[in-house]
Amino acid sequence: MQPDRLAHEVEARLRAAELTYDHVGSTADVLPSGYHHLTRQKVVGRGTARFSDAALAVLGWQVQLRSGIEVSSSSPTVRPGAVAMLVIHAGPIKLSAPCRVVYLIDEPNRQGFAYGTLPGHPESGEEAFVVERADDDSVSLKITVFSKPVSTLNRLAGPLGRLAQSKVTDRYFRSLAEATGAP
Repeated sequence: MQPDRLAHEVEARLRAAELTYDHVGSTADVLPSGYHHLTRQKVVGRGTARFSDAALAVLGWQVQLRSGIEVSSSSPTVRPGAVAMLVIHAGPIKLSAPCRVVYLIDEPNRQGFAYGTLPGHPESGEEAFVVERADDDSVSLKITVFSKPVSTLNRLAGPLGRLAQSKVTDRYFRSLAEATGAP
């Protein structure tokens, strides 16, 4: 399962767009005030092979694709500055969520990235996906988000919007298990 290639005109428009929030890169540090915060971490296996498989899945957009989100990207794998259009289906509603990769983590025991929102995204903020292998050889996926609604629909959704974000996060963990063959 691969992301679709963004059309050249869409890619050019997204590359020229400014991020819709301040505090770029804050999912790697202290989450900024004024946003909803979500941080979840789950062990997804053990060992070098599981770490490699999970990192490849995260950096290949598999967490999003296998969770039912359509991904069109400027790159088949995550790269700094890559832009993507995520399309999320919520029943009869189809939400487009343009974003840009704002940082990449490429360390021996930590691999991942964060993307930030671009104009047209229903939220404003950042989301990070980081796979880490701990000293005890356990491998975990950590998802960190700070966001606030910007679209009228998302503002009206209120607590239901946060519930939907939590459900999507649950799907991300399941999709990583599917992508890596984890139980």
